[in-house]
Amino acid sequence: MVELPDSLRASVVQFEAVPSDTAQNLETVRRLAAAAVADGSRLVVFPEMCLLGYWHLTKMTTEQLFALAQPADGALVTELSALARELDAGIGAGFLEVDGDRLFNSYAVCLPDGAVHIHRKLHAFEHEAIASGDRFTVFDTPWGVRMAILICWDNNLVENVRAVALQGATVLIAPHQTGGTDSRSPHGMRVIPAELWHNRHEDPQALDEAVNGPSGRGWLMRWLPARAHDNGIFVLFANGIGTDDDEIRTGNAMILDPYGRIVAETPVADEAVVSADLDFELLPLATGRRWMLGRRPELYGILTQRSGLERDARTARHSSEPVPTDFRVDTGE
Repeated sequence: MVELPDSLRASVVQFEAVPSDTAQNLETVRRLAAAAVADGSRLVVFPEMCLLGYWHLTKMTTEQLFALAQPADGALVTELSALARELDAGIGAGFLEVDGDRLFNSYAVCLPDGAVHIHRKLHAFEHEAIASGDRFTVFDTPWGVRMAILICWDNNLVENVRAVALQGATVLIAPHQTGGTDSRSPHGMRVIPAELWHNRHEDPQALDEAVNGPSGRGWLMRWLPARAHDNGIFVLFANGIGTDDDEIRTGNAMILDPYGRIVAETPVADEAVVSADLDFELLPLATGRRWMLGRRPELYGILTQRSGLERDARTARHSSEPVPTDFRVDTGE
């Protein structure tokens, strides 16, 4: 068994990406990462697709996407890796990856020892040309901490978080671009009016109430703490803030401990860095980890069987049709 350090200081970041401007976004990553490291952080986590911008990609042609994409060993990730070595810290950021004739919503975690870990979003829905990944990304770090990456909607499926916890991850890097979108559910998120963002300097309270309300933080509180608690895992939640094409992202950057408690967060609807010391002494007796000791895997075969109702991520995410209430898997019994 690997001996964990007593603690590790980590930061999560929210910022407004400039659409398609990788140079400007990389400069923002550099500036905010340097500030976090100056405050003692050893790992700095940025949002999903933050090096390129996000929602505007949904309206692009396939050809335009390929023109913007870069390979995992391309100039963009190479620069990010160089920054990690320069700052002697881990840096995570999202980008559009091209691999042959395929595109992926990907996330690179670059470590100070030169290692680079790339996760491809398992449930990509943004564009018909963007494929979904087919494997979990769990890795060891120079600090003796095993980590995993799940991008945005990956975290909504409880099986994914449990799977990486069972592979030994104690820290989950969870980059998002969420909040302020139409969930198509009568009790889910709603679009945040763009004028609230544009008028934020004249009426900051209205925007603060929106991003911390049911279409932002309130929605996250329905499920995000459970991912941390039920799996006894730290969750590093980074998110976009502000204009994202025709939607407004809500930020809500936060760090949760293995009990699902919020260790640090920002209520500010603006660019922000949130930092905290991850106390690994919480792990051995965390409730979720003790629950996991009582697992009975022989009962869980149903989790790997298809019900016939499964849809690709794009169809599942965008469909407005009601989900059958009798979501039943035929076990043959």
